[in-house]
Amino acid sequence: MLPRQKTILKIIINEYIATAQPVPSETLAKKYQLGVSPATIRNEMARLEAEGYIFKPHTSAGSIPSAKGYRYYVETLENTLELPPTEQRLIQHLFVEVEKQLTEWIHLTAALSARLTQNATVISIPKVPHPRLFRLELIALQDFLALLVLILREARIKEQLLSFEEVITQEDLNKISRKFNDMFSGLTYQQISAKSSRLPPAEKQVLNTMVNMMQIEDKQEYEDPYIEGLREMLNQPEFTRIEKVANLLEIVQSKLLLKVISSQLPTQQGVQVIIGEENKEEPLRDFSVVVSRYGAPGHASGTIAVVGPTRMRYGHNIAIVRHLANVLSNLMSELHGSNINSFKKN
Repeated sequence: MLPRQKTILKIIINEYIATAQPVPSETLAKKYQLGVSPATIRNEMARLEAEGYIFKPHTSAGSIPSAKGYRYYVETLENTLELPPTEQRLIQHLFVEVEKQLTEWIHLTAALSARLTQNATVISIPKVPHPRLFRLELIALQDFLALLVLILREARIKEQLLSFEEVITQEDLNKISRKFNDMFSGLTYQQISAKSSRLPPAEKQVLNTMVNMMQIEDKQEYEDPYIEGLREMLNQPEFTRIEKVANLLEIVQSKLLLKVISSQLPTQQGVQVIIGEENKEEPLRDFSVVVSRYGAPGHASGTIAVVGPTRMRYGHNIAIVRHLANVLSNLMSELHGSNINSFKKN
């Protein structure tokens, strides 16, 4: 693409994002100092249309960006996009005020994102991809009954009652705990199963129960995500038509957004943008998604996504998602670090 075509495409996209109206060549000629004649501008716009970067919704209308045009625009944005200092200070101030609980952080993040983007925000609850054993504790309750306490490295604690066929003492249970912690600490349930050998009946029962608990945790589906900002998104001009509103409600009610952020997006680090027809799910092809993973390295991770019409402020939304994902990741790293340290002290 020639430099002048790049400039014209960027202007068309920025104008359309700001006004939600098709952009005619006359607007570019009158409003911008491009140093060329209106006829030249029309010719360049015709080339952009022929190459699929823009199109006319009606024969006599101005031009609007296509998914291909938006994709080119997003790819040319700087990777170092940052939020304005005023928005960064607002976010910092509000997170200082909120309680140090994951659910409170997620609720605040969703509300802030919806407010700043004027689009819907969807945040999945953090999930551990492959839980690993941190420590096993066995507590005698009665002659034949014990409590198995499973502490995972992701700061999750699981408990289950064990009923033995023979009397078992606390000293016996302590020996099993020490043996298993030495053998299996830091391993996944698959690694524990592969590493286990012939064991006495009581130890085999403990091991099978522990592996089953970890397997259930590993296969646990994502919980329903936290969604905020539907009202803000419905205020966008795109939703003046009832069919658009109906499509959005169908997406929310069918939990399609949960499927998208938990399985389809994203596979690598950093912010990703899925534009219109790039979405795998048909109902989402009228929307764009700006998404990033968040979480503590080696621990639980979730996803934060801004969902809105394809006519969105991509640069601003990318900066918001990146900043809020970093804030959540830092908070979760502190949370998991303190939890692990508290386990070590006990």
